[in-house]
Amino acid sequence: MRFGLLGRKLGHSYSPQIHKFLGDYEYPLYEKEPHEIDSFMKSGEFDGINVTIPYKETVVPYMSSLSDAAKKIGSVNTVTRLPDGTLFGDNTDYYGFSFLLDSNGFNIENQKVLVLGNGGASKTVVCVCHDRKAKEVTVISRSSPTDNYNNISKHADADYIINTTPVGMYPNNGERLIDLSLFKNCKGVADLIYNPSKTQFLLDAENLGIPQANGLIMLCAQAVKAAENFTGNKYESGKTLEVLSALEKQMKNIVLVGMPGCGKSTAGKLLAQKLGRDFVDTDILIEGNEKKPIPQIFEEMGEEYFRNAEAQAVAAAGKMSGKIIATGGGAILKSENKTALRQNATVVFLHRDINTLATDGRPLSKSGKLNEMYEARLPHYKAVSDFTVEVASDPVITVERMMKGLDLK
Repeated sequence: MRFGLLGRKLGHSYSPQIHKFLGDYEYPLYEKEPHEIDSFMKSGEFDGINVTIPYKETVVPYMSSLSDAAKKIGSVNTVTRLPDGTLFGDNTDYYGFSFLLDSNGFNIENQKVLVLGNGGASKTVVCVCHDRKAKEVTVISRSSPTDNYNNISKHADADYIINTTPVGMYPNNGERLIDLSLFKNCKGVADLIYNPSKTQFLLDAENLGIPQANGLIMLCAQAVKAAENFTGNKYESGKTLEVLSALEKQMKNIVLVGMPGCGKSTAGKLLAQKLGRDFVDTDILIEGNEKKPIPQIFEEMGEEYFRNAEAQAVAAAGKMSGKIIATGGGAILKSENKTALRQNATVVFLHRDINTLATDGRPLSKSGKLNEMYEARLPHYKAVSDFTVEVASDPVITVERMMKGLDLK
C-alpha cells in the first residue's frame, strides 16, 4: 500500500512520524512543483495521499467524489484511491479541528469566535464553527476593509480566538498579530501552528490565564482519520491522544535550568546520550559566537554585555526542536529568555544544595555572594520550570529522576 504527503515544500513536516505510529506502511514526501501536479495525480503512483499547502484546492478537480466536509470547505487534504481506480477526496482537517475543540473543552455554541486569517485553514475553522452553531464568526484579515487588525478592538467581546495564519511559526518565533489583553471575555484561544509548541500568541494567553491549545492535536487527529480512510482500519478513541503524547515527547526540547555548578551540563549530556538526542549548552554557544571563554567575556566586557550575548544564544536554542539544552545559571533573569525557553520545551529545574555547588570558572559564583544570588534566582527558576529534580551526587541518579518526571522510559 502506497501512502504519502503531497505538497510543495515539506522539509519540516511531522506527518511521517505520525503515520509511523498508525500503521505498517511507508509514507514518503511527494514534493511537487505546480506543473508536476497533473501528471502526478493521473499517474496511479499512490493508493492514498494527504495534501498540504498549496495544493488542497488544486487536487479537487481530480476527485470523482467528495465527502460532505470537502464539499462544504471546497478543499481536500486526504485522497483515497477507490477499488475502481478513481479518487475520493475528504477534508480530515474538519475532523481534526473538531477534535481540538472537544479535547480542550472549547464549547463554541452561541459564542462569538474570531478567526485570524482568511486562507485555506481559515475556511475549515469557519465551517466547523458554523456547524457547531457559533453565535457569530468573524474573519479578521489584512485585506478586509471592515474586519482587520487595525480595527480589531471593535471585536473585544470575542469569546474564542483562533489563529490560522503562519504568524509566529518557526523560524519567525515571537511574532504576534494582536494584543490579547484587549479581549476581557476571552474563554479560550487556539493556534493552528505547532512549531513552536507555544507561539507568542499562546504564551500571551498562558500569562493571562486563558485556556489555550496549539495545532499539534489537530494535526494528529486529522492524520488518524486519514489513516482510517487509507487502510479501512478503525482506531480506538484514545489513539489520537496516544500519538500526540508520543510526538510531543519527540518534538519538545528538554531545557535544564538551575544554579551555576549544579550539574546541568553533566546531567544533560547523560540524558542526551540515553535518549539519542543532541545536547546543546548555551554557554558553549556564547563562547562560539564571541570566540572567547566566558570568564574572559566577563573580565573584558562586563556582565551586561554577557547577558545580551546570552540572550542571543538562548533565542537560537529555544527555536530548536527535540534537543537537550543546558542553560547558564543566570539565563532566567531576562524575561525574553524565559519566553524563548518555554516556547518549545519542558523545563526542568535542577536543584542542588548550595554548599555543594561547583564554582571553578564561574565569575559570579566566586564573588562571595552565592547565597544572595541563590535567594534572588530561586523564584525565577520555579516560575519558568515545569517541575523540579533534586540533584544527586551520582549524575546517573539525577538522570533517572529526570526521566521519571518526564515520563520517559
